[in-house]
This record gives sequence, structure tokens and C-alpha cells, in this order.
Amino acid sequence: MLRRITPQLRFRSLRLRIAATYAGLFTVTLAAVLLLAGDGIARFGETSASRDLAANARVFDEIIELRAKQMRGAGDVLSRDFGFRQAVATSDRPTIESALDSLRRRSGSDAAFIVGLDGDMVGSADGALPPVDALWSSLDAGQERGIVLVGGQPALAAASAIEAPDLIGWLVLAQSLDATEMGRLSKLAAVDINARVVGQSELRGALARATRDDVFESGGDERILHYVTALPSLQSGIQPRLVLDHSLSKALSEYSGLQWLLVSLAAAGLALVMVLSWPVARSITRPLSALDKATQLVGEGQQARVEVSSDDEIGRLGESFNVMVAAIEERERQITHVALHDNLTGLPNRKLFAEQIDHAIARRRGDARLMVVYVDLDDFKVVNDTLGHPAGDTLLRNVAAHLQDTLEDAIVARLGGDEFAILLSEVPPSANLVALAEKLQGCFDRSITIEGQLAETSASMGIAIAPDDGTDRVTLMKNADLALYRAKHDGKGMFHFFEPSLDVQARQRREMELDLRTAIREGGFELYFQPLYSLKEERLKAFEALIRWPHPEKGMISPADFIPLAEDTGLIVQIGEWVIREACHQAASWPGDLSVAVNVSPKQFLSPNIAGVVMSALASSGLPATRLELEITESIFIANVEKTLGALHSLRALGVRIALDDFGTGYSSLSYLRSFPFDKLKIDQSFVRDLTQDGNAHAVIRAITTLADALGMETLAEGVEDEAQADILRKEGCRQIQGYWLSKPIDARAVHPYIERVTNEVSRRKLNS
Repeated sequence: MLRRITPQLRFRSLRLRIAATYAGLFTVTLAAVLLLAGDGIARFGETSASRDLAANARVFDEIIELRAKQMRGAGDVLSRDFGFRQAVATSDRPTIESALDSLRRRSGSDAAFIVGLDGDMVGSADGALPPVDALWSSLDAGQERGIVLVGGQPALAAASAIEAPDLIGWLVLAQSLDATEMGRLSKLAAVDINARVVGQSELRGALARATRDDVFESGGDERILHYVTALPSLQSGIQPRLVLDHSLSKALSEYSGLQWLLVSLAAAGLALVMVLSWPVARSITRPLSALDKATQLVGEGQQARVEVSSDDEIGRLGESFNVMVAAIEERERQITHVALHDNLTGLPNRKLFAEQIDHAIARRRGDARLMVVYVDLDDFKVVNDTLGHPAGDTLLRNVAAHLQDTLEDAIVARLGGDEFAILLSEVPPSANLVALAEKLQGCFDRSITIEGQLAETSASMGIAIAPDDGTDRVTLMKNADLALYRAKHDGKGMFHFFEPSLDVQARQRREMELDLRTAIREGGFELYFQPLYSLKEERLKAFEALIRWPHPEKGMISPADFIPLAEDTGLIVQIGEWVIREACHQAASWPGDLSVAVNVSPKQFLSPNIAGVVMSALASSGLPATRLELEITESIFIANVEKTLGALHSLRALGVRIALDDFGTGYSSLSYLRSFPFDKLKIDQSFVRDLTQDGNAHAVIRAITTLADALGMETLAEGVEDEAQADILRKEGCRQIQGYWLSKPIDARAVHPYIERVTNEVSRRKLNS
């Protein structure tokens, strides 16, 4: 829509048409407006500065509170450690100092010390620690955080009670709040603030008389806003105050530009009134009407521009309107692009991909087929965990660019995370779909260098074909997703075409998931126990707890069917917690020193509260920690070795035994034996089955038992099914066995009769010998 703006009069000719009355009225009105606006801007600036200072004071309080909680959390971990509490209780000063020094380095604290009930202090600090007498009353009153003086400088301290089980002292962590640290914290504020922590006695003048938790101003050459708030003190005799200073003069100077702008606009307006008059109003009304109509068209979503033929105010207004319309169109284009494309790779997102499928279905003619491919990168989480998220982003961008370059005729989209989608339209009926799928998969099977490190990539693909697998977008995308799930289940670097049975399996899987949640909620699981027999001591040593699910309608469901589903859905964590609690409860009623072994899944083991779950189970059942054995597989080391080792040491500190399950089947088991001293190695049953056949199984068993003996670890062979295997294992130095030769898994009610029967048999053999 084109509107023409033609000024009727030139700017120079308007100077003679000024009217003194209108100019005078405008001048008076404008002066009043400027005075009111200037005063309002000043008041607004002062109010904003005060509000900003008060808001940032609350932020400082929250930062200090958060830092205290973090130190308290770090202190709680050590104060609850069994070995540390024992060291404190026995006054093992070297151990205490070592632990405090380690805690201090990990937490980044300036001081870490213990205050004992006897007034003794053991600690590690960069400066002089506060006197015990000054801390005693606050700690004894249960105060957990506050300000202390370390080396004469204020420091934030957090205290954790040390109980064994009664109170025997306090662990205190302190981080400096000196000028350097407060300067660093001040940079976190949204405005320019000077922060410091001083004693009440150090305040002078208006600061000393100030009402706490309120903003006030001090005058002088520069107007300064102050905010004083009291900080909690963990050391008696000091009255710490947090003082925040904010320059009001600098804050108001930021508004001076606006005031000058108002003055400039007023001067321009006054000049305009002086050169314009009423007769020219009609010459301005017509072009403004054209702008009004064009604006309405833009508001209705239509395109509109005005033709500019002059360089006066009206011409510039027309140019600004045209620039605004162009900017709106560009922003709409960008918004549309962002809404339909992935920010990281620039590929179409799920919404645009779905629209493209709809368009491809509508365009499909005759016997032509569509191929919808869902892709999931293999081991992408490993890249993120080992090389970092920036490396993962680089990998995704590289894959996206390669797909765009290689598949020019296909539509490639990123659905989120490490999931991509590919749409091939107009696939001929005679096309070899398997060969096409292999070509697509070849796009992912390659090596990529990221930050100087080589990363091997591969992908799993699920494929749905229209019209055989669906004639609408929802069905095709669902079926491709089901096929992808099956491909990932088959292994890495696999592709799978949709089959109707996959839909049935998906419904069955969903039903089983709902049944699993019901079983967790209503306690629908049972524990069975398989005996572990000591060949060296010729006696029953322990039982391994094995979960069973007696479904009320489907009967006994094998763990091989529901455990993988529990792993995928995360329900394994809740199931694993129940198994640990129930196993400890059952084992507490067994005679003697019989232990219970519990398998722990990688997801459960790497959950943040695994040590808390074990401790709670032991405490509620009364089972000694030495009678609980946790079995893990080396797969827990893949994601985060440091976190895994930390969890293992935490459990070992409780007294729990740790066994490495399926030893010999992984490619890196030996490296893990160097990292952590396991109590037991469980030899995989695949080696046991080969013992009675020709081969090197004897040598493998002998090598494992020799290695375990050298490292001070026990060995247990799984899957022993006959006496011949047991005899060979005894000769090769294996200490314990487990398998159907001893017994199949039995329910909890049969454990006590079994223990009694085996004990009697062992006694008879000893008497006969």
C-alpha cells in the first residue's frame, strides 16, 4: 500500500507565520512541564537508587546465607563420617588434622577447626584462630553460623555438631570476608556497590547512628547512600555489621542525559512553534492521515509503506515509519525462524519437521513412499561427561552440518538432545529400503576430532515407511520412535524398521510400567535368597538377595523382564532401596555372622543418597554393617569415575563390604582394582561352565584367584552346577562358590531350615572325617 506525503509549504516560508500568542502559551506550558519532569526524574533516580541498594542488600544476605549452608553441608559430611568421629572421640590428632586440611582444601575455606567439649581446639587456618572462650557460648547454644575473626579479619563461619552418638564437639569452617572477597562479591551486584564487614565499634558519624536495615544518605562533595545491617556473630565480643555504600551522585548522573534530552526536545518544540502556525495545520493533517491509514494496515498484518519526497520532519517521520515496518518484518521473520528451528544447529525443530511431514504426505502421489527416520546418537552422554558440554555441542553441530551436506534431498531436523530426524519424500517403489537405511547410517559412522581429541560416532535409527506404516504424521512419528527404541535395545549402530509387533510391545511395556509402579506402591515384591558357600572354611558364608515379582494376574515375572524396564524408567532406584532395606531386615534374624549380598544397579549407586539409604537400612534393622555386602559391576565407572570412587569410599567408611560382580567380562576391570580395594571378586559363570571342557578356563580361574590373593581379596565363583566344578574351583584356590549345586534361590521362609540343614551336614562330615 503506497501513500504519498507532499508538504504544502517549505520550512523556510513558515518562519514568517509565527504567532506570538501561541508561542508564549507554549513556552509557559513547556517550562512548567520541564520543571515537573526534572523534579520527577530526580525523585525517581533517588528512589530507584535506594530501592536498588536495599534489593542488593537482600542479595548479599542471601549470598552469605547460601555460602554458610554450603560450608555447613561440607562440614556435615565430615562430622558424620564414622572414621572422623572415632578420631575425634579418641583424640587422634594426626587423623583429625589430616581430615581438616583435606576438608579445607576441598571446600576452599580459610580455616577449619574443631572445638571440643573440653575446650581444646584443633584446626587448620591461614591466620590466628579465634579464642575458644569467645566461641563456646554460641556453639553451646546451638548457633550454626556467624562471623568470627581469623587472623584479625572477619570471616563467615559455619558449625556442625560432632556426635558419637552424644555431642563431643563442633566442626567449624570459616571463609574470609576481607576487602578482597567483599570486592569480588560486590561485582555480583546489579549496581556499583562498595561492601565491607566491620565491627559496630568501627563505625563513625552517621553510620554509627544509623538505624539498621534501612537506607540513609550522607552528604558532602558526593552524595552517598548507605545500608547497614547486623550479621550474626559466632564469636562473642564482636558486633559485625555489613555496610553497603552506593554513590547517589553517580546514579543521578545517569539521568542527566534524559534531562538534557527533555531540554533539547523542548527547545526544538519551541522553535517549531515559532515557525509554524495554524494555517499550516491542514498541510500537516493530510500526510498524517496517510500515515494513520498505513499504520492501521500494518496493525491488520498487511504490508504498507509511505513515499517520502522531502527531508523535513514529515519526511523523516515517513522514513522512520518505513524503517519501523522493515524492522517489524525482519523481527517477525526471525521470530518465525526461532520458533521453527533449533538454536544450536540451525536445523528445523520438531514442530517444523512435523509440518514438513504433513506437506510431504499431501504431495505424495501414486506408489511413492515416504521414509521417516528417528536417530539417536550412541554414547553421547559419555562425550558430555568426559569432554564437557561444549564438546557435546560441537559434536551436535558437526553432525548436523555433515547431514545437511550429505543428504541434500532430505529434510534433517533436530528433535532435542542427541535425537535427530530425517525425512525422505518421493521414495520410488523399487528403491532398496535396506540399502537406503545403510547409507543413512553410514553418515553417522565416522570419527570426529573435538578439541584435539578423537571421538567415534555412531547412531541407532528407527524407520517408518508411509503408507505401509501409517498415512498421517502422528502415526508415522510414533512408529519411527517405537522402531528407534527397538534399535537401541538391539545394540549400538543398529537400525530397525517398524513392525506392528513393536506397537504391541510398547503397550505391553506401558502396562508393565504401570504394574511396576503399583507393585512399588503396594509392596508387591519378594526377596529370594541363594546361598554362598565357603570352600576354604567348609561352611555356609552368606546369601545373595534376589528380587522376585509375583504378579497377581500374570504370575511370577522374571527379573530379566522387568529390571531393564525399571532401569529405563528410573524406577530401579526405588526398587533398589526396598531391596536393601528388606535384605537387611531378613539378614538381621539369621544366626551367627551370616552376611547378605545385594546387587546395586548403576543408577541406584550413583544416586546422591546411596550412603544414606544404606545407613538407614542398617540402623532400622540392627544389622551390623560388616554383614552387608554390596555387589556392583564395572559399568558404574563409565560415567563418572571420581564420583563412583567417592561413593565407594563413603560406603566402605560405614563398614560395608564391596564386591565387584561379573569380574573378567569387562575390558577394564584390572584398572578398577588399582583404584579401589574391593573385598571380593565374583568370577563370571561363563568361566565356570568351561571348567569341565577342554580349554583355558583352568588357567583363567587360577590367574584370577592368584591376583585376588595378592591383593588381599576374596574370590567367589558363580553358576556352580555340579561337584566336579566345585572340586576344580577348590583346587584352583577359589574361596567361595554359588550356584544350583548348592541350592536354587529360596524364599525368606525357607532360609532358616536351609541354614540348619547345611550346618548339620557340615557337622556330620567333620565327625566322619
